[in-house]
Amino acid sequence: MRSLHTRRFTTAAALAAATVLAAAVPAFAHVTVQPGNAPQGGYTAVAFRVPNENESASTVKLEVSLPMDHPLASVRTQPMPGWTATLEKSKLDKPLKSHGQDINEAVSKITWTADAGTKIGPGQFQEFRVSLGALPTDTDKLVFKALQSYDNGDVVRWIEESKEGQPEPAKPAPVLALTKAADAPAAGVSASPAAGGHHGGDSAGATTEQASAKSSDATARTLGVVGIVVGVIGAGLGVAGLRRKNGSPSA
Repeated sequence: MRSLHTRRFTTAAALAAATVLAAAVPAFAHVTVQPGNAPQGGYTAVAFRVPNENESASTVKLEVSLPMDHPLASVRTQPMPGWTATLEKSKLDKPLKSHGQDINEAVSKITWTADAGTKIGPGQFQEFRVSLGALPTDTDKLVFKALQSYDNGDVVRWIEESKEGQPEPAKPAPVLALTKAADAPAAGVSASPAAGGHHGGDSAGATTEQASAKSSDATARTLGVVGIVVGVIGAGLGVAGLRRKNGSPSA
């Protein structure tokens, strides 16, 4: 009886640990925008964070489509060793006003392609940085649909849009939430383009550090919970073993 009780306890504890880990993994598995929010009307620098989810293949290309219903006048990529960035532009049905000028076309797609010998291997991730602006003031989010290509030919389509009140889709598109300027943090954003053509460069670095700190904190919390579960398993096994010892006949 004690042996059966011990097996049941161990199984239940193992399932609890597996549940904790399963709940923690999705937060790190999606292609996301970091940081996830920025003030309306300003310029900001963001990074598309791309984790490699395939255990036997490497990521060699990322394609990000920009929302043309809210076109951006300024889109610039940060150079990254080992990767080539290509910007595609599309004509606008209605010219976009920017600093007193009419903009008739805007960047509709960015493609990062790995050079020979470069890749995002299993268990790794990469961040592709972009400066954007001016952010629209008539919407509370920008959706960036992305395609992640692997060297074995697989393509993961991160294009599904989340709907309020419904579970998160399996392959959600990266989303940048836009907040009212008065309610948003100042880090990472400038009201207008900075000198030299860069937008919010120094502040963007601070924002990225904050995002990294939050990610590290989330990781630490997850590991802490897993440690507690493992500790419970060990304690349960120790108690069960002690009971078996005390209940066994003397020699």
